[in-house]
Amino acid sequence: MAATVSFSQSPCPVARSVDLIGDRWMLMILRDAFDGSRRFSEFQRGLGVARNILADRLKKLVEADLFKVQPASDGTAWQEYVLTERGLATFPLIVALRQFGEKQLFGAGEAHSELLETASGQTLSPLRILNRQGDEITPQMTRVQKLD
Repeated sequence: MAATVSFSQSPCPVARSVDLIGDRWMLMILRDAFDGSRRFSEFQRGLGVARNILADRLKKLVEADLFKVQPASDGTAWQEYVLTERGLATFPLIVALRQFGEKQLFGAGEAHSELLETASGQTLSPLRILNRQGDEITPQMTRVQKLD
């Protein structure tokens, strides 16, 4: 089996992001954290992932400063995994994946979960990429500039 190549030193921000959280379990753990999971048992029950894989991914998420471990909020001896500021910054990524899935991966009328705004109970507007003036930008309107 070929060794996995690390992109942690790549000059590409996409490569570094994928290197950090591109694993499907990492993304699903982040999704569940945004949905309110905080304890190991909650993540395991929600994901159905093997304990050793979950323990490894949670450890990596803590090392990457996406989660912090703190005592359980209910005063029990358990610990909880809480999103850090850096972890919370992944929210647009999780929403983008959700919206892509809703639009591209489900047939008409096929049941799926929805992310709702708590205050209004409504679904979110589709994410859009905007320039600094607030105008929508398409892929054809962008270019990558490599910095030295």
